[in-house]
Amino acid sequence: MSWKSRGGFEPSTRGSVSRKWTFLFCIGCFCAGMLFSDRMWAVPEVENMPGGSTGSEEDKLKMVSEGCNTSNKDGSSESKDILGEVSKTHNAIQTLDKTISSLEMELAAARAAQDSILNGSPLMENVKLSESVRKRKYVMVVGINTAFSSRKRRDSVRATWMPQGDKRKKLEEEKGIVVRFVIGHSTTPGGILDRAIEAEDKRHGDFMRLDHVEGYLELSAKTKAYFATAVALWDADFYVKVDDDVHVNIATLASTLARHRSKSRVYMGCMKSGPVLAQKGVRYHEPEYWKFGEEGNKYFRHATGQLYAISKDLATYISINQHILHKYANEDVSLGSWFIGLDVEHIDDRRLCCGTPPDCEWKAQAGNICIASFDWSCSGICKSAERMKEVHRRCGEGENALLSAVF
Repeated sequence: MSWKSRGGFEPSTRGSVSRKWTFLFCIGCFCAGMLFSDRMWAVPEVENMPGGSTGSEEDKLKMVSEGCNTSNKDGSSESKDILGEVSKTHNAIQTLDKTISSLEMELAAARAAQDSILNGSPLMENVKLSESVRKRKYVMVVGINTAFSSRKRRDSVRATWMPQGDKRKKLEEEKGIVVRFVIGHSTTPGGILDRAIEAEDKRHGDFMRLDHVEGYLELSAKTKAYFATAVALWDADFYVKVDDDVHVNIATLASTLARHRSKSRVYMGCMKSGPVLAQKGVRYHEPEYWKFGEEGNKYFRHATGQLYAISKDLATYISINQHILHKYANEDVSLGSWFIGLDVEHIDDRRLCCGTPPDCEWKAQAGNICIASFDWSCSGICKSAERMKEVHRRCGEGENALLSAVF
C-alpha cells in the first residue's frame, strides 16, 4: 500500500483521538475547579456533625456572647438612670402640686373677698382685718359651730377649753392655732338676734361671722360658707369644725393633725356609715333617700358631724366649688359626698369621739388622752352648759399642755 493510500485513513484517526482527549481534559478541568473552589458535595454534611463548627463560627458565637454581656451592663446602667429620672420627676410633681394648691388657695381668697365686696356681707370686714395676718402660716383653724340661742353653751366653752383674752391671742401668735365661734346672720339682718351677737363679739372678740342665714336645715350651706371664709382669712394646714356642745383638748388635736402635715388631702374624723332614713318625721330624715339605692341601704363612709378636720387643699376645693357642691339634709353626709371621686385619705381616729366620763377619764388615766368627748345619745354632751366644766375637769389635758406643746 502506498503512502497516499494510507494517508486516506489518517485524517479520520487523528480526529477520533482528539475528541477523546478533549473530553478527558474537560473532566479533569472540572474536577480541578471543584477541588480548588472547595465546593465538594460532602462539605454541607460536615456542618451537621458534632464538632463540625469552624473557627470562624466559634469567633462569631464569642462575639455574640460578649455583646450580650455588654448589653446587660448597659441595661443595668440605663435602669439606674431611669430610676433617677423617675425620682426627679416625682419630686417635681410634688412641688408643682403644692404650688398649684397655693395658687388655688389665693384664688379662693380673692373670690371670697370679691363676693363679700359685691354683696356687702360681714365677711368684707373680716377679710380687711386679715390682710396683716394672711401671710402668717397657722397649724389649724377651729370653727365652733353655734346658734343664736346657744349663749350658755358658748360661755361654758369659754370657761373650759377655749382660751380667752390675751391667752387666745398668744395661742394664735405663738402656736399658730385660731379658735372662733362660727355664726351667720338672722333672716332679718340687723335685728335683735344679730345685735346680741355683735354685743357679745365686742366683749369677747371670738366670733367669725358668715354671709349665711342661720337655720338647722341650712347646716350644709353653713359648712361650705365656713370653710370658704376660713381659708380666705387664714393660711392654715388644717381646718376643723366642732359643735359647741363638745369638749375638745386643743393641744392633743393639734399634735395629732401635725403628724399629717406632709399629706395633701386629709379628711379626719370618726368615720361611720349610718342607715339612710327614708321615713318622714324622724330625726336625720333623708329626703333624697332614693339616690342611695334600695330602702335600708347605708350611707358611704363619712366623718360624724360633732368634729372633723380637713386639710388646706380640701378646704380650698370647697371654697372654689361651693356653688356647685350638692347639699344633703345632713351636713356630715354632705361633706363626705363632696370628697367622693377625689384622691382623699380618710383617717378614722376614735379619739375624736370618746364618751363623757367615765369613758374619757379612764382613757386619760391610761395615758390615751381623748381629743373630743360627747354623748352619742345627745349627739353632744347632754346638758352641756351645766356639764362642760365637769367633763373638762375629769378629761381635760391640763392647762400647761398648750404652753409646752410643739407643733
